[in-house]
Amino acid sequence: MAEERPVSIDKQWARVRARMRREVGESVYRNWLRSLTMDRVDGATAVLTAPTPFFRDRIIAQFEDRLALAWAVESNDDIDKVKVISAGRSGKSPSKGTTNHAESALDDAEDEIAHLDDGADKPIRAPISAKTHRQSDGPVNGHLDPRFTFENFVVGKPNELAYAAARRVAGSDGVPFNPLFLYGGVGLGKTHLMHAIAWEIRRRDPARRVIYLSAEKFMYQFIRALRFKDTVEFKDQFRSVDVLMIDDVQFIGGKDSTQEEFFHTFNALVDQNRQVIISADKSPTDLEGLEERLRSRLGWGLVADIHPTTYELRLGILQSKVEKLGVEIPSRVLEFLAHKITSNVREMEGAMNRIVAHATLVGRDITLETTQEVLHDLLRAYDRRVTVEDIQRQVATHFEIRLADMHSARRSRAVARPRQVAMYLSKHLTQHSLPDIGRRFGGRDHTTVLHAVKRVDELRSIDKQFNDEVDLLRRMLES
Repeated sequence: MAEERPVSIDKQWARVRARMRREVGESVYRNWLRSLTMDRVDGATAVLTAPTPFFRDRIIAQFEDRLALAWAVESNDDIDKVKVISAGRSGKSPSKGTTNHAESALDDAEDEIAHLDDGADKPIRAPISAKTHRQSDGPVNGHLDPRFTFENFVVGKPNELAYAAARRVAGSDGVPFNPLFLYGGVGLGKTHLMHAIAWEIRRRDPARRVIYLSAEKFMYQFIRALRFKDTVEFKDQFRSVDVLMIDDVQFIGGKDSTQEEFFHTFNALVDQNRQVIISADKSPTDLEGLEERLRSRLGWGLVADIHPTTYELRLGILQSKVEKLGVEIPSRVLEFLAHKITSNVREMEGAMNRIVAHATLVGRDITLETTQEVLHDLLRAYDRRVTVEDIQRQVATHFEIRLADMHSARRSRAVARPRQVAMYLSKHLTQHSLPDIGRRFGGRDHTTVLHAVKRVDELRSIDKQFNDEVDLLRRMLES
């Protein structure tokens, strides 16, 4: 009889899955993370099982750090590491029925958990010390993806300035721009360039002290330092480096104490002529929730934007990836993907990975027909792709309110109800996660979005006129 895990572990795993589902979005979660199963807990390490070595390698490369961070947040048992193995490595062979039952139970638990406050502001036990923090070999902190190098970065007109600036900073013994600020939309290559800079600095001068981490991890470590009254070690760690790299700095918007600490850390490093490299989804002047003094300092150095990709650049990226994977994909399939998936390179690469995984697991040749079959859900979503901004504009026009009211703090029913409808439609018509939708409505919390979705559902069930209005808006947006 198989050894039973404590119920609390399964609950924690359900919460970790729910957190990841919200963070990465439904499409990415379904394609990669839903297949993970909980194997066992080994000390402070959660051992997870992926269905194949291919899935295991992709999950390790793209999600292992985020899974570890999610466990550190959700765990009641000091779990702060994750190990991903492929099926068959654990020594356990659950029956198909058992696996399906467990998956169904976990999905039910995630759906139940999803409506709760995920505890983003609760004390975080994410590791901070050199003894417990997961580091890559050498002086570069944080996990660096070995695929994200300058050699693997495909350069085109939309990203040539950012690429040239990144190469200059990585190849310089001094500080040519301080800070280097990279910005652009999701999946356009900001993180790739950040990792590439770190790898190049490490190659050229292994003695240079470099810290690379996301703004969320910076925040988690700062909160932990406050909780355990360890701020001196925190300041020493971040203000004594040669290069500090913070990815997705927009996530500290609205976090006043974290902004204050980041502001002083930034100033201390610049005053010592140490290199600071920042990335975000918008330019410094457009970042919401950041203090004016911080936005001003972020724009001091070189601000380099990455524009949406062109068809030629997308096709070049796919061709480069095929070459590195060593697989045969017909050129018409690559051209089809480059034409169809236009807004997000990460999503385009994920689509190609799905095609390769399907061919590997099922044993079918990769053709245009099988590509359309495997990606039918993604392609359908692109055929009717609607943005949050489109929804806000349409709803504001319909209810005769100002577009600015979608972002304002006004709570009168004449404004609040249309805003809730816009949030509801954003949840159902876009691929954005709840936190991302909240940020696009004036920096609101994901629980506000969830409340809006539930409230609109309730009103639709009892008010036929309101239900007809929402249906009309949906048809107009999808047409």
